[in-house]
Amino acid sequence: MSKSNILVVNDDGITAPGIQSLIEVVAEIGTAYVMAPDKPQSGQGHAITIHNPITVKKVDHYEGIEAYECSGTPVDCVKIARDVFFPDVPFDLCVSGINHGSNAAINILYSGTMSAAMEASLAGIPSIGFSLLDVSYKADFTASRHYAAKLISFALGHQFNNSKLLNVNIPNLPISEIKGIKVCTQGKSGWSEEFIESKDPRGNSYYWMAGEFLRHEESPDSDINALGNGYVSVVPSMHDLTAYPAIDELKDINLLT
Repeated sequence: MSKSNILVVNDDGITAPGIQSLIEVVAEIGTAYVMAPDKPQSGQGHAITIHNPITVKKVDHYEGIEAYECSGTPVDCVKIARDVFFPDVPFDLCVSGINHGSNAAINILYSGTMSAAMEASLAGIPSIGFSLLDVSYKADFTASRHYAAKLISFALGHQFNNSKLLNVNIPNLPISEIKGIKVCTQGKSGWSEEFIESKDPRGNSYYWMAGEFLRHEESPDSDINALGNGYVSVVPSMHDLTAYPAIDELKDINLLT
């Protein structure tokens, strides 16, 4: 039986420990093809590069694996991988991450990790974004590798009929303390921003965005609650942003002239 073809991307950069861990997992399950940013691209969301050229360079960071670093965004990486560097590869799966930090709840909207996975899913490729709730460069990815292997194997053996995009977050706990995996809804918690103002040497103001993540009242089925209770959260996600209940509510707009 031929091996599965798996595209590996991320937003923390080609040399980040998270993608190194993910590539190790993928290499044991299928054939890995890697296209990742040449520098950290966290928080880029679904941004694409249109005003500057994109450069791509082959790298030898991972023995026996075809890997490239790209000057563009995480979404650029998926597009250029599919259209230019691996156009004849029938990808069975795209995996993104393992991100250094949470992409639960509202974070999915800002996440380069999840946007890369979403871009692949828009092209019909089942995709999974993996994130570990630890922003440290020295984070321990042992549990993340364990659950990534389980979920990748599951995805390759099942049909994605109602969602081709899974948002997976792993609590920052030893494997022995993680209670299992839960399929969840996206949480409602989000950020309270603060902009810190300072002055450059010429006296001009500049601003640095800071803030804190505020946990709102959550559904028992939310990813935030699952993670808080020691579970790996899996949120099946989609691209359609239509607020369907509002269509009937706004029907009188159709009468405006």
